[in-house]
Amino acid sequence: MSEKKKYLLRLDERLYAALERWAAHDLRSVNAQIEFLLTDAVRKAGRANPQDQNDDTRANPDSTPTIS
Repeated sequence: MSEKKKYLLRLDERLYAALERWAAHDLRSVNAQIEFLLTDAVRKAGRANPQDQNDDTRANPDSTPTIS
């Protein structure tokens, strides 16, 4: 497993609260939820590496592929 990049992210309190509720509903941490949403957005925009598009994170929602 590759090491993950650490990045400080500042969010509006209301946005964080919404992400927190959404993450709890999906049984994820807020960090995992943000990573899942960003990974999905990158894939939908066609910006993911071709090998990353073959990975399916829906089988394990806390397992997100590394986007390089």
